[in-house]
Amino acid sequence: MIHSSINSDEREVPFSGLGVINCFLSSNDINQTRKTVLQLKKSALIKDIYLLVKNGNNIEIDGCLNLEIDSIQSSETIRKIAEKSDAAFSLMYTKDTTLELGQFALERFYQIATDTNAGLVYADYYEIKDRIRAIHPVIDYQEGSLRDDFNFGSVLFYNTKNLKKAVEETNTNYQFAALYNLRLKVSQQAELIHINEYLYSEVENDTRKSAEKQFDYVDPKNRAVQIEMEAACTDHLKKVGAYLTPYFNKIEFNKSSFPVEASVIIPIRNREKTVEDAIKSVLMQKTKFDFNLIIVDNFSTDGTSELIQNFAKHNNRVVHIIPERNDLGIGGCWNVGVHSAQCGKFAVQLDSDDVYESENTLQTIVDAFYEQNCAMVIGSYTMTNFKMETIAPGLIDHKEWTADNGRNNALRINGLGAPRAFYTPVLREIKVPNTSYGEDYALGLRISREYQIGRIYKSLYLCRRWDENSDASLDVVKMNGYNLYKDKIRTVELKARKLLNKKN
Repeated sequence: MIHSSINSDEREVPFSGLGVINCFLSSNDINQTRKTVLQLKKSALIKDIYLLVKNGNNIEIDGCLNLEIDSIQSSETIRKIAEKSDAAFSLMYTKDTTLELGQFALERFYQIATDTNAGLVYADYYEIKDRIRAIHPVIDYQEGSLRDDFNFGSVLFYNTKNLKKAVEETNTNYQFAALYNLRLKVSQQAELIHINEYLYSEVENDTRKSAEKQFDYVDPKNRAVQIEMEAACTDHLKKVGAYLTPYFNKIEFNKSSFPVEASVIIPIRNREKTVEDAIKSVLMQKTKFDFNLIIVDNFSTDGTSELIQNFAKHNNRVVHIIPERNDLGIGGCWNVGVHSAQCGKFAVQLDSDDVYESENTLQTIVDAFYEQNCAMVIGSYTMTNFKMETIAPGLIDHKEWTADNGRNNALRINGLGAPRAFYTPVLREIKVPNTSYGEDYALGLRISREYQIGRIYKSLYLCRRWDENSDASLDVVKMNGYNLYKDKIRTVELKARKLLNKKN
């Protein structure tokens, strides 16, 4: 890491205005924006610079034009940009802090854009927090990179022809989803190319940990945003042939016999501190059917195994399994539990960090399978600290899921909720990816292609956040790896749905 304040040569430089790039800069602070403008003016590639100012504001910088907007995220703003851009390329800078360009950064954007005929070019960048500069790599865009929080960085280098066509083909007036819709529309025409080079520095003001950012999209205050994002994604899926109509395969639940009606499955490794609470929350369940608890102990070394064995000695509902293999992630442990002879008709998830909220959770989940005729049920949960005190954002209920469009919208969001439960024959057929991140999301997408996923919108589960959670505080490289994997899952599912639609 390098200590840094954003510096630029503030001498006035003659502005040729003869270039091939129009720049559109989010502008709020004249001093911050002026530093960005001075850098841009040094390049002969620049044609015009537009300052995107909120309606009623005015920022006077020599050689720049004001463009009044309501929000960078609105359709009105994107239309104005498309109308004003008369150069081959349109650069949007979406932050209003000073942009520090790297050596020949504009030339590199231009070169890659012309060499590839890309619709959008974006790059890795440096992130400055509290005057500390650190690398912030981003990831390659895939066909399935449909989540609306995909990080392109703050410099978006569009081919103007593609940008204008995208605007022409947009019939919905978005207040929040216009930038998201724009890149989806552009991706229908041309590639979105990632430059694996650090071409600029931006200031990052959101210093929260990854776990604190993770649930922004389900915060109730963002509901209007989510509705628009879903509409834009659904429109895109229809355009590319991946939209699925609300038709589902029916399930006959009495085709096979099982030792119990339901099995709670806990994959675990070294959770001596939390697993006792999890086990007790299962054993207190009151149901009209027989159930058991299958704990797949992935070679714990901290006393977890002994604790589980003690429970198993005194309660025949507790099944303690140590896998024969030593190469299993969470998904692999799930496969061990689901394919064991002790597994019931329904396999119900519980993480070793967490607990069921009441004694009726298991009955509620199993009832939902029959009531909604589904192969998978997803509940809702409440975020708590280690003492089980509610913390923000509180209830996570994923109400963006609807019976008609849930499986399409699932390609956009980054998770489907918890607790998750499965009809065992379907899960045994599909099988769980042997990973420790995203395996549940992969299952949800795959199952929803054919079967209804049932939803329970009341809280069933207390999700405890603590420093040892697997996603409590991830660095950017680890987070990129997780996001790349989920995007790959989406890409595979998108292709499968296209093929399915062609067959039908």
